[in-house]
Amino acid sequence: MEPWLRSAIEYTCNWIEFQFIGSQQPGCIIAVAHRGKIVSEHAFGHADLETGEELTPRHRFRVASHSKSFTAAGIMKLREQRKLRLDDPVGQYVKGLHPQVAQTTIAQVLSHSAGLTRDGADSGQFIDSRPYLNEKELLAELRLPTAIEPNTRFKYSNHGFGLLGLLIEAVTGEPYFVWIEREIVDAVGLRETVPNVPIAKDAPFARGHSRRLPANRRLVIPGDNPTNAITPAAGFVGTAADTARFFAQLAPNAKRSVLSAASRREMTRKQWRIPHSSLEAHYGLGIMSGNTAGWDWFGHGGGFQGYISRTCVIPACHVTITVLTNCIDGWAPFWIDGAMHILRAFQTRGAPKRRLRDWTGRWWTVWGAIDLVPMGNVVVATNPHLANPFMDATEIEVTGRDTGRVALATGYASHGELVRRTRGKAGVVTDVWLAGVNAKHEKAVATAIERKYAPRKRPAR
Repeated sequence: MEPWLRSAIEYTCNWIEFQFIGSQQPGCIIAVAHRGKIVSEHAFGHADLETGEELTPRHRFRVASHSKSFTAAGIMKLREQRKLRLDDPVGQYVKGLHPQVAQTTIAQVLSHSAGLTRDGADSGQFIDSRPYLNEKELLAELRLPTAIEPNTRFKYSNHGFGLLGLLIEAVTGEPYFVWIEREIVDAVGLRETVPNVPIAKDAPFARGHSRRLPANRRLVIPGDNPTNAITPAAGFVGTAADTARFFAQLAPNAKRSVLSAASRREMTRKQWRIPHSSLEAHYGLGIMSGNTAGWDWFGHGGGFQGYISRTCVIPACHVTITVLTNCIDGWAPFWIDGAMHILRAFQTRGAPKRRLRDWTGRWWTVWGAIDLVPMGNVVVATNPHLANPFMDATEIEVTGRDTGRVALATGYASHGELVRRTRGKAGVVTDVWLAGVNAKHEKAVATAIERKYAPRKRPAR
């Protein structure tokens, strides 16, 4: 692994832990793979707030719509085996559909361009007001016409991937969960992933959680309800490490994969732009894609009642990142984006020079934290409170053991001013002066804030 990447992963995990604590969420797991191998796993918080069970990297989560990528890989494998073609109409395999639905192609359903209903007339299955649809109920809704004209725009559909599950069953003659587990999950070598609940009794399972509002406290959402016919769209359960492993092997430049390079290129190719969105992103065949910090990426996200998850693969540096959170307002998408900005910053500047390596640490003022991050020939003062900690960050040129100069800063900051470190009697750095700003260790600032601002008891009368 390149030295810059090792430093970048270390700071990414440190930053996500800081963000996690500040967000006061129940739990979070991050897993990072490099060239398909897990190189970092960290778990923060709790698997269940009611019991106080601590979260570990081995806890399983509902990874929700990541399931679509597993189903898409299954379709591509059947295509490689010449058992279907992407331009085949789905009605060729699944009977009893509305004629308009039956005429849509496998490729259109995979790319969410078939015009199908998203979740039917009642999507209460996603808020626990009704069970997930069974096969009979799903087929009943697929006997209705498409919601819009097929092949006109990207329109997400969980029903569509439920339909692909029925198609896999029709082609293979086996239940979806049996075939997909053997041909995709086991073939990739995943040992902590299953298509649906229940999971093994000895496998730890992270419970979901609600928002704090409107109940004014987080409540546990069990998350153990079966997804029935919607399993191909939303049912999978797995660890962050397994999810990262699966997506890593979908990269077109991966050395080992359950699919051919041609199939992986087709899956990850941009098929449709996501319309009416503030984010520039595209969708392929069961795969999301975009560009962040100048890097092309692909992956998927997931939202299940009580869980938010996100995975991103950056083929240019052979890195895959998965973040799983067990609350309905989880910050996984923001942390994935922030991680990409962090990796890009380190890749651009490189690992720190030896003389700068001790210019590091988290320093505090009453305004919050400042992270000193040595990179290349400079020390960057980042803001870990931000979604991108390197945004408009100040750069410090180190001129001596404990002295430096602000070499680059925004017009509102202290460009050109001096930086210095103060050491205690034991020779340990106790303070950092960034121009006129005196930053200290967290405990020292916490004590000072308490002394100055904590309410004082009034003397008894």
